[in-house]
Amino acid sequence: MFAEPETWVAIAFVILMALFAYLGIHRTVLKALDHRGERIKAELDDARRLKDEAAKLLAEYKARHAKAEGEAQEIIASAKAEAERIAAEAKTKMEDFVARRTKTAEGKIALAEAQAVADVRAAAANAAVTAASTILSQSVKGQVADDLLAKGIAEVKAKLN
Repeated sequence: MFAEPETWVAIAFVILMALFAYLGIHRTVLKALDHRGERIKAELDDARRLKDEAAKLLAEYKARHAKAEGEAQEIIASAKAEAERIAAEAKTKMEDFVARRTKTAEGKIALAEAQAVADVRAAAANAAVTAASTILSQSVKGQVADDLLAKGIAEVKAKLN
């Protein structure tokens, strides 16, 4: 049995383990493993905390995004309503402008018609006076003719104007 190399390896192993136990190496290894376990646990806790913070930030940014989208939709709706209001106001102003211009033009036309009628009447009165004076001057002579002529001209002018 002592001639076998495996026996010597086993004896050396047992002696080594006894030496480690006597020197307290197992406590040092266990402390190192405990420290490493605590460090890993602390890293996991930090990672979990960072994950929770990231999830909270993501939710906050999603809420901000939704709020911004809502505000954008409100702005678009407001702009559309304002544009429609301005278009309706412009249409109303244009209709009023056209109506005023039409009324002004109709007034000018009526005034021009009245002026034309007055001009035609005045021209007709002058022509009638001239014709009457010519006819009376040729048919009636003397003082009676002059009196009749003056009286007739005054009456025609009074009636026609």
